[in-house]
Amino acid sequence: MILLCFGYGYSARVLARRLLARGVEVRGTTRSPDKALALEGEGIRPFLFERGRPLPEEAFRGVTHVLVSVPPDEEGDPVLDRHADELRRLASLAWVGWLGTTGVYGDRGGAWVDEETPIEPTMARTDRRARAEAAWLASGLPVHIFRLAGIYGPGRNAIRQLLDGTARRIVKPGQVFSRIHVEDIANVLEASMARPNPGRIYNVCDDEPAPPQDVVTLAAELLGVPPPAEELYETAGLSPMARSFYRDNRRVRNERIKRELGVRLAYPSYREGLRALLAVETGGEPDAEAGRRPSAAPISPAAKLG
Repeated sequence: MILLCFGYGYSARVLARRLLARGVEVRGTTRSPDKALALEGEGIRPFLFERGRPLPEEAFRGVTHVLVSVPPDEEGDPVLDRHADELRRLASLAWVGWLGTTGVYGDRGGAWVDEETPIEPTMARTDRRARAEAAWLASGLPVHIFRLAGIYGPGRNAIRQLLDGTARRIVKPGQVFSRIHVEDIANVLEASMARPNPGRIYNVCDDEPAPPQDVVTLAAELLGVPPPAEELYETAGLSPMARSFYRDNRRVRNERIKRELGVRLAYPSYREGLRALLAVETGGEPDAEAGRRPSAAPISPAAKLG
């Protein structure tokens, strides 16, 4: 098995570290020569990639699995636009995972959505994601679409924000967000690699959509500090980007990853996730087992919110 990661970011790194520990060769792309050196230090074979700088042929040699987390731009999907032909010529290619977003569902007024719900993106960036999804599904490649909820994990969570003094409790009545711990993203990806089903779409989220202020409140309780004062969304000083996250309101179902991939979430809600992160963020000993082992049932081998 050889994994090529287009975009070696937060989620790809967690998956790559698991596979490296099993002796899998991992290649990763970055736009920065300095980051390429850092990747090499992690045991990753680095390559420079962006729309104007395609990969050399050697990057694809022997690749069996491809993970794409490079976001689409205004021209389309850079990976598909620049390297669809190389990927189609790869006789060894068994699995492509494309990391998208549950944002493509748009605003549902807090109602539940699943993978069969028609997508209705409401913003330019989610519309680009929707168009890229369609292009990948029409590519003829063994692609699997993973619509990710708000990602959290070590260094990116409400506990860390409280410790850094950046946490806020923004209240918009009725507003909820779905979330997913980064370790559970890796769990889902590993399960899909073991049970490939090209053309399938999976929502990747935990069991409990929740108001953002509740997450910050629990983080404060765990730290034993007072939570920040509540701020009304209508009058809170938010950047246009931060405010845009509150435009859509939906609850995302995750039954398909459990039913079809056998996934058992290590962190079924933000409560378990934050409790496990407390020791990590405060310098204690993290639970070495929680979230580290693949949480799928036994099978035969084969956008950051608090």
